[in-house]
Amino acid sequence: MQKELNKAYLQERDKKHLWHPLKQHQTHPESLAIVKAKGCVLTDENGNEYIDAISSWYTCMFGHCNPYITSRVNNQMQTLDQVMFSDFTHEPAIKLSENLIQILPNNQNRIFFNDNGSTAVEAGIKMALQYYFNLDEKRSTFIAFENGFHGDTFGAMSVSGLSVYNGPFEDFLMEVKRIPTPNGNNHQEILNKLQEIVSKNKVAGFIYEPIIQGAAGMKIHDATGLNKILNFCKSNNILTIADEVMTGFGKTGRNFASDFIETKPDIICLSKALTAGLVPMAITSCTEKIYEAFLSNEMAKGFFHCHTYSANPIACAAANAAIELLQTDEIQQNIATISEAHKTFKTKIEKHPKVKTARFLGVIFALDLDTKMARYGSLRDKLLAFFMERGVFLRPLGNTIYIQVPYVITKKELQKVYNTIEESLAIV
Repeated sequence: MQKELNKAYLQERDKKHLWHPLKQHQTHPESLAIVKAKGCVLTDENGNEYIDAISSWYTCMFGHCNPYITSRVNNQMQTLDQVMFSDFTHEPAIKLSENLIQILPNNQNRIFFNDNGSTAVEAGIKMALQYYFNLDEKRSTFIAFENGFHGDTFGAMSVSGLSVYNGPFEDFLMEVKRIPTPNGNNHQEILNKLQEIVSKNKVAGFIYEPIIQGAAGMKIHDATGLNKILNFCKSNNILTIADEVMTGFGKTGRNFASDFIETKPDIICLSKALTAGLVPMAITSCTEKIYEAFLSNEMAKGFFHCHTYSANPIACAAANAAIELLQTDEIQQNIATISEAHKTFKTKIEKHPKVKTARFLGVIFALDLDTKMARYGSLRDKLLAFFMERGVFLRPLGNTIYIQVPYVITKKELQKVYNTIEESLAIV
């Protein structure tokens, strides 16, 4: 009876005990209750529908509750649900390693399991540090891009450059030197800065988001310049770590953003679309050379980093199914179709007087509003409410409105997303 009288029944129950991430509960106490998701559509407790135009933080790239993936997971649940991965192995993990090695850059050969994007990065940072430790060479400094974002654990926070997330913890973080992203005109400036950093510091690694910085506002940087940076690192024996948590598994139009770059990373961090958003899992892959540095008769030279749910069989089953779908002609054609639609929309919307710039790559589209606005401020809240009222879930990053739609979105749904963004410019 209470549920019938109160249309926000779940929303009210939520407020009693839950603490949501990236949220100031004092000023924003409400959280919309979602009861169902299918394809590209989220449904709330009152029956309202919303197109999930950011694939629930870039995870559900094959749509919500994809029957191909859920059936595979259901079958796995009947056979093997969980077993510790320190002393045992199993076929879903073995198969996933084989599937990943087939599509990862060809220098990758080892797969290490984690729980999420932050822990994938954390493992990558620890691999780089211990690699040199095992070689009796202490290196403690990392190089990272300005405005990068790599996660919320301490190592990941250290190499991130967005103080809105890391401000209270900056006094406790690792030593990191920052460089600008390459824009096509500043290659030599960056190389000069790198030379200065290397001359004064013992650098273990360079961590970067290849081609696109996600949390910075889907900023696209120059592939040629990034390749020069990676070559510099190689020539100075600095390990390179590609954070492909956001960009991986087809979002850029290729399997990985690193596929746009000639020089490949030593370590790659993966999560989000890895399991198609169905269950949490992450992976840190690396070259055989890095792996071999941990082989020793000394136990302490092994990689003592572990997660309870490492290589969970159910998550592995989801990931295997997702990789199979990614490689189908249908999904590849869908990615190409969405990218072409983004190109058409960009040509139109970038002429709008309230749009400063627009860009796209693969299924990722972003525009910058020609106005200053806080990352979490009143105008951002106004835009978010506008989108939701019209049945589209978009989550602006400051003055950047971005799209990262599921590969299975229909033309009608995608057009509604475009129309809603265009209409929103009237309130800016």
